[in-house]
Amino acid sequence: MDMQTTRANGATQRVDRGGDRGQELLDGAQRFARRPGWFARLTAPALGKLLDRIDAALTEGTIHGTLPDGSPRTLGGRAPGFECTVELRSWNALVRLASNGSVGWYQAWEAGEWWSPDPVPLFALFMQHAERLGDTGRAKGPFRQALKLAHLVNRNTHAGAQKNIAAHYDLGNDFYARWLDPTMSYSSALALDDGDLEAGQRRKWGALERRLGTPGQVLEIGCGWGSLAGHLAQRGAQVTAISLSAEQLDWARAEHPSGVDFLMQDYRDTDGRYDAVVSVEMVEALGREYWPTFMDCLARNLKPGGRAAIQYIAMRDDLFEAYAASADFIQAYVFPGGLLIRTSEFRELAVQRGLRWTDQVDFGQDYAETLKLWRARFDRAVAEDRLPAGFDRGFVELWRYYLMYCEGGFRGGGIDVHQVTLINENENEGENR
Repeated sequence: MDMQTTRANGATQRVDRGGDRGQELLDGAQRFARRPGWFARLTAPALGKLLDRIDAALTEGTIHGTLPDGSPRTLGGRAPGFECTVELRSWNALVRLASNGSVGWYQAWEAGEWWSPDPVPLFALFMQHAERLGDTGRAKGPFRQALKLAHLVNRNTHAGAQKNIAAHYDLGNDFYARWLDPTMSYSSALALDDGDLEAGQRRKWGALERRLGTPGQVLEIGCGWGSLAGHLAQRGAQVTAISLSAEQLDWARAEHPSGVDFLMQDYRDTDGRYDAVVSVEMVEALGREYWPTFMDCLARNLKPGGRAAIQYIAMRDDLFEAYAASADFIQAYVFPGGLLIRTSEFRELAVQRGLRWTDQVDFGQDYAETLKLWRARFDRAVAEDRLPAGFDRGFVELWRYYLMYCEGGFRGGGIDVHQVTLINENENEGENR
């Protein structure tokens, strides 16, 4: 294996220059692949009826469709809303959707079985009407069970979490640097009305800092490329920042060399005494079975009266169980082992551990704008041939689809991003042990 060490903006990077980069994600998703065969064709609902059900579910917005024989078909159109154009090039696409849900719909896109000049409003429509659509766009029967079993391979045990994080975040600092803003922030910005991505990320840091008060000793769980930790250190905090990504830690140590102790460490192995804990969009990587463990970590590490500022992504409560019953496109192809949060359940786990949940703020449309800006930057990098060598066209298309899919989810309102403050109300440290 041809391993080379390079530096970008002062950060050491260990990248594999032999073979295809990003292949681990693509290969890992193969266990989710279910190509339409005779069984799928026999068990899938009649395709015309499937379109009828989608049409009936859309109370607002419109899909302007073209069927494989060239005839037009309009779905919805009853009230203003999201509008999209979809060219259905093969009935196979609907077979995949009916059997494998969002995973199958992506596989149909990859196979060229459907096309749209802008799929974002289509994804938004499906998310907006998810309750009315029911299982229309979800995997069913044996296909759902197969997806669920495949997803279990990616459980976030200590070893599993390390592997899952590496598959996504160790794609290479040189890759992420081509399309993230200069702060290397890979989470939602805040208040993006001006379209300034970097300024929005700094506003996000400010909001989190205010939640922490005057923090003193701070633990950051899932520090990314270290920008928030560096910001807090500049403001006088003593920061311990942990991650499972070797690539991110290399960058963070080079770019923020003073005031932060960057550690390769699992959150389950932390045992300190901190005035504050901050964690930004890390909890979606845990998996539901580890939510209690994360809350134990907060209670264990926070001093009495200490404050935790958490930014997290949640699935709407009424949609969560159907979402969690299988595996979707994101879990299959992009974030192995991931699962969005159910706020009511997450909050109850906090309260049970003496952590008061307060000052929740929701800003999902800012995330939609963040994703739109990332995609524009990514598209420019591709057009200008600035992506690092090793990423083939299949990976590029996967990444672009991922950014569009997530943007549509936020615009449709089924997923949201939140900031919340948790205050440790236990009276003495012994109660946290």
